[in-house]
Amino acid sequence: MGRTPLLDHAADDFLNEVTRQKPWRRARYEDLLSALDTFLGGGAPLLAYTRATGEAWLRALHESEQEDARELLTEFRSYLREWGWLDSARPVNQPD
Repeated sequence: MGRTPLLDHAADDFLNEVTRQKPWRRARYEDLLSALDTFLGGGAPLLAYTRATGEAWLRALHESEQEDARELLTEFRSYLREWGWLDSARPVNQPD
């Protein structure tokens, strides 16, 4: 059996991609992703992040942080879909 993909693993790959394309966003996105992981309990499995938990996290943030965080979640979710993170995190055919 493989290891459960963690939010932190996907976030690291995402941050590497962001750094390549938009290096000025890395520090801010890194802080926000760390805050999301903490909100989800720290060391969270990737599947703990859903649209609903993302929205709950946004509501828990100070209003001044919500715009950046919403932008991050949009880009992060798109990245997770495009690079197959969400598909690989969901066990479809598990052996008996």
